[in-house]
Amino acid sequence: MAWNEPGNGQRDPWNSKRPGAGNHGLDDVLKRLRARLGKHGGPGGIITIVLALVLAWLLLSSYTIIDARQAGVVLRFGQYSRTLPPGFHFKLPQPVESVTKVQTTRVRSLQDSVRMLTRDENIITIDFTVQYQVSDARAYLFSVDDVETTIAAASEAAVRSVIGRSDMDTILSGEGAALVGEANQALQKTLDSYHAGLQVTAVSFQNVSPPAEVKDAFDDVNKAREDKQSIENGALAYANKVVPVARGDASRIAAEASGYKAERIARAQGDAERFDLLLKEYKAAPEVTRKRLWLETMEQVMAGNRKVIDGSNGRTIINLPPAPPASPGTATAVTSDDATDKGTQP
Repeated sequence: MAWNEPGNGQRDPWNSKRPGAGNHGLDDVLKRLRARLGKHGGPGGIITIVLALVLAWLLLSSYTIIDARQAGVVLRFGQYSRTLPPGFHFKLPQPVESVTKVQTTRVRSLQDSVRMLTRDENIITIDFTVQYQVSDARAYLFSVDDVETTIAAASEAAVRSVIGRSDMDTILSGEGAALVGEANQALQKTLDSYHAGLQVTAVSFQNVSPPAEVKDAFDDVNKAREDKQSIENGALAYANKVVPVARGDASRIAAEASGYKAERIARAQGDAERFDLLLKEYKAAPEVTRKRLWLETMEQVMAGNRKVIDGSNGRTIINLPPAPPASPGTATAVTSDDATDKGTQP
């Protein structure tokens, strides 16, 4: 009987039930392991198990998968080796190479509220927000010790540099957007000098307010500035409405005057030509021309008259349509004698 087999009322020297005994013996543990794995025999089975575990561990640690939103930084014995883009990659197993994955597309943000002194020595409170992304995974991991603290200090310094060289009226007016752009550029320049591997995407001022002691006065100034802008906009809109109408009226009047001028000139030229022709006819036959002019003149004068005047001393018969007996103003035939009696000259 083996020394570690129970017998004669004695137990295994490593049995916990024996007074002063510790854990189970090594052979007992190996037997249990061989029984579970179905292995039999000596230490060869243990070596096989160990080798299988080592091989499985090597296979599982020999590759890595980098997400599309990440970048993988590979360290070989703790020293930077390379940066892996998104995808499936092979690497040396641990502890030879290890991979640290960094989120490069996630937008990180920082919010802070500070009281600053302007160029005209006024105190102002500014709440600002900074949004940034990782542009260089290696620099992000190794160039800066504490990224959050560093970007917070750099953001405050950038905002202070912009506010410190601006007047309060400029900060509170519509020119604040330009100050935000300057703060963005100053912050990015500072982070680039640190080689922090960060890209500033946006800097915004949420609340810019003067001290509480003078807040009412600044509110009145801002209201007056807004009223001024509103009045200027109204005047500009009125000018844009009236000026085109006036220009249109001026163009219409000028066009009408030009047409009237052309008409008068053409009529005057026609009258002059007609008079020249008439003069030629008068020189050729004065009596005939004088008689014709008299007849044409009388025709024009008497065209609207209801009476008919006979200048032939009754030798000409004029047939008139019958008129209603009671209608006043009906045209009547008047002889030269009647015309003479009434004072009408032929």
